[in-house]
Amino acid sequence: MLRSAAAHMHADISALEAYAERAGSALACTYSSSAEFDAALIAARRAAGIYGPRRHRRMFLTAACIAAGLLVIFLLV
Repeated sequence: MLRSAAAHMHADISALEAYAERAGSALACTYSSSAEFDAALIAARRAAGIYGPRRHRRMFLTAACIAAGLLVIFLLV
């Protein structure tokens, strides 16, 4: 009976050591700073298309073309 309990306790200790090693490696970070992590996160989000196209420039260009066209028509009349 003592041998069975000792073997069971040894197995438990071995399992705890294995869990501790895995937990230690799970906390390791591949980035050296938060700025590097943020840059990688933004690059991944841009690649996924989360931020979408920049519409402000397109709207400004459209408005400028319409204004230029109206000015030309006004000057021709």
